[in-house]
Amino acid sequence: MPTIHILNGPNLNLLGKRQPEVYGHETLADVEAACTALAGELGLTTAFHQSNHEGGIVELIHAAREAAQGIVINPAAYTHTSVAILDALHTFEGPVIEVHISNVHRRESFRHHSYVSLRADGVIAGFGTDGYLMALRRMARLLG
Repeated sequence: MPTIHILNGPNLNLLGKRQPEVYGHETLADVEAACTALAGELGLTTAFHQSNHEGGIVELIHAAREAAQGIVINPAAYTHTSVAILDALHTFEGPVIEVHISNVHRRESFRHHSYVSLRADGVIAGFGTDGYLMALRRMARLLG
């Protein structure tokens, strides 16, 4: 079964507690459980990771090069700032789907630019944590 690495950036460990009016009440553990269940139905396996550190995310992308057929990534604030994450994603040969819980285009103007989108095969934003499930469904089709 294809393995999808689901990578989460800074502050997503506080999901459900931090700004629930923007990000909802689900925790990252809830998202992981939902992704694991759906992945099983789709014939995928998942590896779920979160890091508050840019270098940690780069290292997770490097690890995915050897262990994953696809990456779903919510780089959080690093979306708008990290050329290092973009460069790491360029070393990954499989599909990459970028996910954002909120609609970044309805927020502050600095959130309208994404370095990650320069590599992503698709971007899902504004659907809450359902965006992760949408990304897994698309990944299954891309790898099917």
